[in-house]
Amino acid sequence: MTSLLRRKTILVTGGTGSIGQELVKRSLSDGATFVRVLSNDENGLYEMELDFKKKKNVEFVMGDIKNFDSVNSASKNIDIIFHTAALKHVDRCELFPFEAVTTNIIGTNNVVNAAINQKVKQVVNISTDKAVNPIGVLGATKLLTEKIMSTEAFRNRSNTIFSSVRFGNVLNTRGSIIPRIEKQIMEGGPITLTDTRMKRFFMTKTESVNLILKAAEYAKGGETFILKMPILLLKDLFDVMKDTIAPKYGFKPSQIKIKVTGIRPGEKIVEYLLTSFEMEHVLETDNFFIMPSMFKSINSKNYSKAKKPKNLKEVFKNQKAISKNDIKNMLKNHY
Repeated sequence: MTSLLRRKTILVTGGTGSIGQELVKRSLSDGATFVRVLSNDENGLYEMELDFKKKKNVEFVMGDIKNFDSVNSASKNIDIIFHTAALKHVDRCELFPFEAVTTNIIGTNNVVNAAINQKVKQVVNISTDKAVNPIGVLGATKLLTEKIMSTEAFRNRSNTIFSSVRFGNVLNTRGSIIPRIEKQIMEGGPITLTDTRMKRFFMTKTESVNLILKAAEYAKGGETFILKMPILLLKDLFDVMKDTIAPKYGFKPSQIKIKVTGIRPGEKIVEYLLTSFEMEHVLETDNFFIMPSMFKSINSKNYSKAKKPKNLKEVFKNQKAISKNDIKNMLKNHY
């Protein structure tokens, strides 16, 4: 099947991040004619430019999504914007809520207005499962980015198609939990865990990019797309990582202790993929959920192979964390 990226011009905001870089690679491999990387990470841009120095159709632009002029300029002659730029750490957003608001909300609004101004064909916004019934700044700001996309589709100020994808934790991305735990194991411990009951959804970088591209393929305007992901106990994940990684650094797994530090502000014990309200309206395919815009009539016929799920509340209520063996298999490509 011909990729929707073929012969397209692509802008990746926050393109020096882990997901951003994966999108740049995928765009190039799928035949995009031009990729522009927008980031305020000076060193990240420098290092990425070295990595892609043989690619003549990649441009690296220093700029901040909080500045409309920067985004507007970067959006010129672009077909598709993948909007990955954001503040994403729970504790940082709690400590600096205004920065989270200006980056995640105002920055996203700048991307929307720039896309309209420059007649961009499509924008895919990256959100998080923390946007579901948010209790912290990160989740609240990300929920509003989803609303911005959905509302813009309803306002119909342009022909641009706006949509969002809702991520879980992405394995081995920069600043994520797995590199932090590996460093703690490498140093002999202890591993820090906020609560032994803590559960999280996980996906791979490949799955995250595939979800973004599926969203771009399926979107009619205003939807949020959510991957069907396994949920796991973080304690089980850490136990598997101890067994796998500790011997590589000269430690027995039993030597690496786990220190329970207590739940942090803005953090939940368990994350969810959908709200109770969304479960009543969502559609599903074999691999992901589609939350259509609430401003439009919901019709499964609008989406290939989509259907109305049955007993979704019971499915989520009874969803069990995957086994340690399943976690080990999930991590086998990383260690």
